[in-house]
Amino acid sequence: FNSTPNNRSPHINRVIFNCILNITRLFLYICLMIERRITQKLLKTIRHFPVTGIIGPRQVGKTTLAKEVAKHIQKPSIYIDLENPRDYIKLSDPVLFFELHMDKCVILDEIQHMPELFSIIRSMVDLKREAGRFIILGSASPLLIRQSSQSLAGRIAYLELCGFNLLELASENQSNLWQRGGFPDAFLAIDDSIWLQWLNNYVKTYIERDLPALGLKLSPKTMYNLWTMMAHNHGQLVNYSKIAKSLVMSSTSIKKYVDFLENAFLIRQLPPYYKNVKKRMVKSPKIYIRDSGMLHYLLNITTKEDLQGHPIKGHSFEGYVLEQIMQKLPDNYHMYFYRTQHGAECDLVITKAAKPEMAIEIKYASAPQLTKGNLISFDDIGARQNFVITPNSDDFLIQKNIRVCSINDFISKYI
Repeated sequence: FNSTPNNRSPHINRVIFNCILNITRLFLYICLMIERRITQKLLKTIRHFPVTGIIGPRQVGKTTLAKEVAKHIQKPSIYIDLENPRDYIKLSDPVLFFELHMDKCVILDEIQHMPELFSIIRSMVDLKREAGRFIILGSASPLLIRQSSQSLAGRIAYLELCGFNLLELASENQSNLWQRGGFPDAFLAIDDSIWLQWLNNYVKTYIERDLPALGLKLSPKTMYNLWTMMAHNHGQLVNYSKIAKSLVMSSTSIKKYVDFLENAFLIRQLPPYYKNVKKRMVKSPKIYIRDSGMLHYLLNITTKEDLQGHPIKGHSFEGYVLEQIMQKLPDNYHMYFYRTQHGAECDLVITKAAKPEMAIEIKYASAPQLTKGNLISFDDIGARQNFVITPNSDDFLIQKNIRVCSINDFISKYI
């Protein structure tokens, strides 16, 4: 492609190159036969609710999943992309359009562009209340999609689609999944340069177009600086005052923008766990960039070798494990971290009905060593089970009621 024959223009070269990329990506999808874990849960939800919402960040596979699931429901479907001008104009009279397709399952992609549709969907559902009337796709949480929770209360069930999970891939893909993250196009990139280019375009588009469209009023430069600072604080307690001082903003504004990024599925705030209110506990949340590939891009970590030599390695693996667990965890379980002012700490506490089920320490080591603070935290928390999760260790008891295992074993055997 560096040299161009006389009978072929540079434009033709680019077209051929893009075709090869698309064919390669398709080939990888077919070879890997990646089936999303929530497919069966999604089908069950569609069969029981009039409206099903699939939410998650952009480019995570919502459209592909919705179109695939539509093949398995007991009615014809029609797909509307609200970012496509041709489809957008079809809904210039949405009541008429929905009435004409009353017998179909209507899939509405990027619903956040027309939040006024929620009240109309409600009236359509009330006219003919049956399962599988609508599937709506959104790149933001219901809190950012205005009117959704109020207008469709009792009529809609939301499911969140995340990036690829270890249970969706072969175990030998773990190092790639950790380095590149779970966005399908990023994970399936033919090499690291294409992966880097994809993420660069993704971040630029999100900052310049998608976040402002959701209502974030912040300049692209400031938004990028904030996002990068979040990456440098990954796995640590968030200090709003320090960030605010660096960006010459108020702490209140920073917290608002951090909450916004969380509702856009870009970061996660892990709250502290309280059991004994008499103890002095750390009150600030820990912050994580949800996609490990995005984290590495923001920190200019472009290869596996870069990652292995970077100080963020341990915190990066911690966030990666947290996201893998979150995707497998049932809805009635919740996640926290535990830390006292006296040094007792535990990376993850999983509760059910406010009771601690699991206390988990995450170690990037094949032969993990527990600190005194770890052991004290296990005693303080009093969980039913205690775990030390590593990248690839054997599954064994290191002490009574403290089990060491790999992340693969944990999510496949203990959740």
